[in-house]
Amino acid sequence: MTTRRKFLEKISATSVAVPLLYSPLNLFASSTVPYEGPVLNVAIMGLGSYGTRVAEAMQACKRAKLVGVISGTPSKVKKWQSTYGIPSKNCYNYDNFDAIKDNPDIDAVYVITPNGLHKDQSIRVAKAGKHVICEKPMGINAQEGQEMVDACKAANVKLLIGYRMHFEPKTVAVIKMRKEGQFGDLKFFQGQSGFTIGDPNQWRLNKELSGGGAMMDIGIYSINGARYMLGEEPIWVTAQETKTDPVKFKEGIDETIQFQMGFPSGAVANCLSTYNMNNLDRFFMTGSKGFVEMQPSTGYGPIEGRTHEGPLTQPHITHQTLQMDGMAALIFDGIKPIVPVDGEEGVKDMKIIDAIFQATKTGEKVML
Repeated sequence: MTTRRKFLEKISATSVAVPLLYSPLNLFASSTVPYEGPVLNVAIMGLGSYGTRVAEAMQACKRAKLVGVISGTPSKVKKWQSTYGIPSKNCYNYDNFDAIKDNPDIDAVYVITPNGLHKDQSIRVAKAGKHVICEKPMGINAQEGQEMVDACKAANVKLLIGYRMHFEPKTVAVIKMRKEGQFGDLKFFQGQSGFTIGDPNQWRLNKELSGGGAMMDIGIYSINGARYMLGEEPIWVTAQETKTDPVKFKEGIDETIQFQMGFPSGAVANCLSTYNMNNLDRFFMTGSKGFVEMQPSTGYGPIEGRTHEGPLTQPHITHQTLQMDGMAALIFDGIKPIVPVDGEEGVKDMKIIDAIFQATKTGEKVML
């Protein structure tokens, strides 16, 4: 295996700069120089639709490789073995996956199961000595998230959350513009996140498995987006819930929530999270010098957008490919994305979600 020093010498020879912060258009995603450094060997836990999307995207990764699976469905395991060439010794179920502690072929596990299972499964992975990548939301409340952070620290492993947008080129470009002051003093952010959900019997509409409804699944994008677009942490929230179908959206499963957040600078965010409306993947932010509008803003891509300076033209690269290569760079080299993807970042979102749910029940402003 080539050392990092030799690898950087090769890169220097081709005049490709090594970024101080992970750039989506970096050498790992776009360079023709063969990569010879360490590779993050990943097992995916949960072989549903999103797990499949991640697996497919990882085929283009240079720093991360799919090597194992964890599933409760033997037929899925067999299919993935055939599709991705996964050896039987790297296949586990939900009862025996603690045995990964004795498998040196696996470095990390990406937990892509229902929200209500994240905490216990992530803690078991950490206790097995493997890095944890957990899909968002990281748990069903902030307390669970903090327990996950503490467990991973105790086990001396990384806890990373599946924030793919933190690596997405157009999103990164907008954040850099904000950091450079190109929007001036920021005044207002609007986030609209929603779609019309289908099958009423799916796990997302089961309180025990999901921890909530649209807010946990799609509203979290507007929460996280407001934070990275404005570059601040909110100090208060207010929220109002609307439910038109109490049969489909049972107690504890939110259908539509409008929520507001206030920030230390005086900027405010006005957001919508829903399972009952389509065409709602939009961010808008305005400041004293300019604006940005993105629609779609968080879908799988391509992301589209414009600012006061014109269209955003950064190329589309599969989000999960960038995410997994970026996370490998973080684990091996400490190269951090422009916005954190660690467990502490996930807990911040969970605290806000907890406050929003509280505000919908009390009708009062909740201080953070």
